[in-house]
Amino acid sequence: MHSEVVASRSAEQRDSSRESRNGTPHLDAVSLAIIEQLQEDGRRPYAAIGKAVGLSEAAVRQRVQKLLDQGVMQIVAVTDPLTVGFRRQAMVGVNVEGDVEKIAEALTDMSEVEYVVMTAGSFDILAEIVCEDDDHLLDVINKRIRALPGVRSTESFVYLKLKKQTYMWGTR
Repeated sequence: MHSEVVASRSAEQRDSSRESRNGTPHLDAVSLAIIEQLQEDGRRPYAAIGKAVGLSEAAVRQRVQKLLDQGVMQIVAVTDPLTVGFRRQAMVGVNVEGDVEKIAEALTDMSEVEYVVMTAGSFDILAEIVCEDDDHLLDVINKRIRALPGVRSTESFVYLKLKKQTYMWGTR
């Protein structure tokens, strides 16, 4: 029986490292369970995770490192921007003439831009910007984003109050 468990775990470990047809890593049930454990508490000890998912602490450590290396997840401290001196946040819709990916890449290089997504609909790109104040936001939009060759127009949605920010969507 013990050899069957070991063989089963070896097969699971091989499965967890394969890539799917679209190039993204294939995640087995154990890797998904580890991710859920870390989404609940990013500081949860590997031994506790191992107990919950049926692996040793060392096996969990290896799985987590692999998930990090593959870009499947990040373990970071999420802050409230207001409490660390960033008083102005906005979502900026950007309409582009020409290569949308080129503009999206330029936006990702700006330190104030926290989130960039290419979209279908009224805007080609949505970018979330976190700034110290209104003057800083104006500078980023007016002198940096609108100055990018290919940016046709922008529309800003200034955040008045953040009601919900979560990363707990699980692994569905």
